Amino acid sequence: MRSCESDPCLSRDRTCRIASPCSIMATEKQMTSRERLRKAIQHQETDRPPLDLGSTLVTGIQASAYARLKSALGISGGAVRVYDPYQMLAEVEEPVKKALGVDTFGIQLPTTMFGYRNENWKPFTMFDGTKVEISGHFEYDVLPSGDIVQYPKGDRSAPPSGRMPKDGYYFDTIVRQEPIDDEKLDPREWVEQTYSLYTDEELKFIETTSRSMYEGSEYGLVGNFWGAGFGDIATVPGPAVLHPKGIRDPEEWYVSTLLRKDYVKEIFRLQLEIQMKNLVMYRQAVGDRIDVVIMSGTDFGSQNGPFIAPEAYREIFKPLHKTMNDWVHANTKWKTFYHTCGSIIAYLDDFAEAGIDILNPVQISAAGMSPEALKGTYGDTFVFWGGAVDAQHTLAFGTAARVRTETLHNRNIFAKGGGYVFNNAHNIQATVPTENMLAMLQSVKG
Repeated sequence: MRSCESDPCLSRDRTCRIASPCSIMATEKQMTSRERLRKAIQHQETDRPPLDLGSTLVTGIQASAYARLKSALGISGGAVRVYDPYQMLAEVEEPVKKALGVDTFGIQLPTTMFGYRNENWKPFTMFDGTKVEISGHFEYDVLPSGDIVQYPKGDRSAPPSGRMPKDGYYFDTIVRQEPIDDEKLDPREWVEQTYSLYTDEELKFIETTSRSMYEGSEYGLVGNFWGAGFGDIATVPGPAVLHPKGIRDPEEWYVSTLLRKDYVKEIFRLQLEIQMKNLVMYRQAVGDRIDVVIMSGTDFGSQNGPFIAPEAYREIFKPLHKTMNDWVHANTKWKTFYHTCGSIIAYLDDFAEAGIDILNPVQISAAGMSPEALKGTYGDTFVFWGGAVDAQHTLAFGTAARVRTETLHNRNIFAKGGGYVFNNAHNIQATVPTENMLAMLQSVKG
């Protein structure tokens, strides 16, 4: 008989449940990926947690790491394609998904953060020697320093908007802040440069891709909408804008949320107008084929606490989030997915009231973000999507044995009773040891 003292799968109140398996519940019939995801996001127990790798821009894997993972799995052929030339994320190919048991597929437009389409693939070599394919519209120069810069929309008539430092692994946005004249700041100009309504071509792509994957696969489908990303600092500098106007320096932007609050609020109001229209069109394009809609990538937490005061969240962001989430819940079966790094404990009650269903990346290394605390207090409120392992320390620098031990521990906590999707805390980075990637990803099955 199992001992309560030795079984890590028993509840924290030490109650023995000898007849029940460990947190990953056995079922008579193995679930399909779609069934597994749907049950998990409804807080129902599954045969194992659904595994996500690559369905979003925040749950993927950097190209160099992907190439090594693919080789370790013994998968040859195909190509390492960089679909996100900002974080240099690789497309996760079907043989890799099958080998790992990935359960998700992301519906993503073929337009990059730098404003050009993924097409006409061409070769590119990373600093570490990894050979990849990248969009034919990727225009870049190598500076005398060895840094690489790339151009918005692939247009060399504009100043470069992204820089990869020599021997680096991904691009940083280049701040192209013009001199600020507060009398001439125009919120509408900022929004019109940054956001737009879906085109007929984009809606057709979304409709066709979602229908094809819904009818032709068993994946749970994840819609990459992102329209509720108010103040997403990846967007603020305007990496896809030829000549950005208004407040574009991230530091100045954060200052402006206090000193130019009316300016920021008006940007958000105009953004909301556009994105509510987009939300309606998105719903018409995908129907109920998707199960999850990615709403926002705005970070609200730092390593040790809130990035902004919770009171500021309630005043500036919460009404916008609630408006969009209420529409989703009234008109669809989707669950709303919000990505926010850092320690976000201080916001969680407000997030719940705003109608947020899914939290990512679940940065368990941040203050107050232990799996035990999150699941114990908010396990019935949120779906936790991520948090498999401490990505800052254990995954990056620990042994494979330590990675597996920690991952299994976290999986068993988060998966109990459903409400968990297995993923690293954010994208898998370039220098993560291959054996650690495998130890983490293979732990989803126990």
